[in-house]
Amino acid sequence: MKKILFISTRNPYSGRYSGDVIRSFKIINVLKKKYKIDLVYLGKKTHVKNKNINLIPFDQPNILEKIFYCFISLIKFEPLQFGLFFSNSMKNFINENSQNYDLIFFHHIRSYPYFPKNYYGRTILDMGDLYSENYLQTFRYLNILNPLKYIYFLESLIVKRIEEKIFSSFERVLLFSKKEMLSVKKKFYDKLFHVDESVEKINKIVNYSTKNSYILFVGNLNYLPNILAVKDFIKKILPGLLKKLPDIKFCVIGDIKKVDKYYLSKNKSVIILGSQKNITKYVKKSFCGVANLSIATGVQVKVLTYMSYGLPVICSNQVAVNFGKSALIYKSKEDLIKKIVEIKNKKVLWNKFSKRSISFVKKFKWKNVSLKYFKIVNF
Repeated sequence: MKKILFISTRNPYSGRYSGDVIRSFKIINVLKKKYKIDLVYLGKKTHVKNKNINLIPFDQPNILEKIFYCFISLIKFEPLQFGLFFSNSMKNFINENSQNYDLIFFHHIRSYPYFPKNYYGRTILDMGDLYSENYLQTFRYLNILNPLKYIYFLESLIVKRIEEKIFSSFERVLLFSKKEMLSVKKKFYDKLFHVDESVEKINKIVNYSTKNSYILFVGNLNYLPNILAVKDFIKKILPGLLKKLPDIKFCVIGDIKKVDKYYLSKNKSVIILGSQKNITKYVKKSFCGVANLSIATGVQVKVLTYMSYGLPVICSNQVAVNFGKSALIYKSKEDLIKKIVEIKNKKVLWNKFSKRSISFVKKFKWKNVSLKYFKIVNF
């Protein structure tokens, strides 16, 4: 049986509602069916009953360690997130034990600093998105007076450089979006593999009803593009919407900082739920899902999540790139308000995009997507 070392900077078994955590959890649960896996990660010890998986946790770096390693990252002209998720003890363990494995599977670009010295086995990186483009979009979006604007510009340059090194270092690199793959240099094409984002199951539980009053937003609110989108909706969209639809509620689900939850919950038309293991009862009260991100790369899981329940989706141009005519696309603040009002009041329009959601998401079922991993690992 092939032995795999799976490297993650977050605990895949933490239950955290975050795209990268959910994805790593699903990948591991598929691979352990055929291979023996040692999972190395930053986080608390978790007990898992399975003879084919062994969890090896390492403590999260404290604030002083994070500052120190971020400083080292700057000196080495590496992304700050490398410093934020670096553990010297985890690095040493991987260096000392890497030769015991047939293959090392790295999850997320943050795991790249743990690439071991003198390792002669196979290497795969589940990269997902090209983060240099994401950071460049963030730089363009932020106000010129915001100091983060210049940090993101620097990060976009640094990450672009690191992406070049990654494509040279790994034997296989997995990306979500076919369109992003086209922006990679041709000399690396033979290393690239397209693996879609996915949904666990499709369960159309929503039907059109004038009683449904929730506009749903799902995502990790500790991720800058998501929290910016939520704040933007509350500040610029919700006031205009309430004049036309006074009974609606903006329902937000996902990990969020306490200070953000307190601040955003002051609006009586906003429901901030934090992380939820089961979102079904909130979906049943919703009449649409929104993905109003101004910063977006790759395929947005939130959109697939809405679609898997049969919800119509309204999204920005940046998000719509990967969803075509399956979602409603708005072009301005006024247009977004107009489309939300229409999807709320017009049954024929609602049913049309509910059907499109279900039809589109069928090809993203995890049961089908997961089969690609066995082909990718067997080389």
